Amino acid sequence: MRSRLRWVLWDVKDTLLKVRASVGEQYCKEAERLGLNVSPAEVEVAFHHAYRQYSSRYPNYGIAQGMDGRSWWMGVVQGTFSRCRVQDPAVLNTMAHNLYHNFCSAENWEVFPDSHKALESCSSLGLKLGVVSNFDSRLEEILRACGLLSHFSFLITSEEAGIAKPSPAIFDQALQKCGVPAANVAHIGDHYVKDYLTSRSVGIHGFLLDRHNKHNQQDIPQEHRLSSLEELPSQLQQRMD
Repeated sequence: MRSRLRWVLWDVKDTLLKVRASVGEQYCKEAERLGLNVSPAEVEVAFHHAYRQYSSRYPNYGIAQGMDGRSWWMGVVQGTFSRCRVQDPAVLNTMAHNLYHNFCSAENWEVFPDSHKALESCSSLGLKLGVVSNFDSRLEEILRACGLLSHFSFLITSEEAGIAKPSPAIFDQALQKCGVPAANVAHIGDHYVKDYLTSRSVGIHGFLLDRHNKHNQQDIPQEHRLSSLEELPSQLQQRMD
């Protein structure tokens, strides 16, 4: 006998919303406010280098090393602009501080056109919704600014949980909040390992959102794939009948 779904867990970035412009463009806009002239292409390359370096050296916002999301991101921004020959510590600190706070606003994020309707449809089916995201503590403020926060009963961020996907432990924390077995829970995300494989490894009904048909793994049944969130309600309803 199949267990009836009660909850749907959501990834956020690149599932429900995305960064509105490239990081290079957004960082350059802030640099221009301080009278600096750097190219978006150069900043984009420098950012990805700094991001990879920090992710490797200080995983999950450096929680284990005594850092937090704010200090981690400020380090990434300062590292980015240092590689673009900006050396003034005061300027680097100001840009890092401003950019950290700028990314709390809806101006820098774009909600996908199918997100609101999919969330509303899930609620209409009687399902409760939660978030499991490798994000820092700004997530609640961002979701509020983007008009999405009211859909969710709880948020779990990797910064606050102290553990990140693809560790199954973050999903165990979510299941505790749901208060139901994994068989009564679905999860939606865009990452094959962090979202799809990890959620399914603990018994959750994982769905992979593949908006651009970039995932060609053979072990994903067609009924676990979504090319759009518009396909989700009917898939969930089949698991509720």
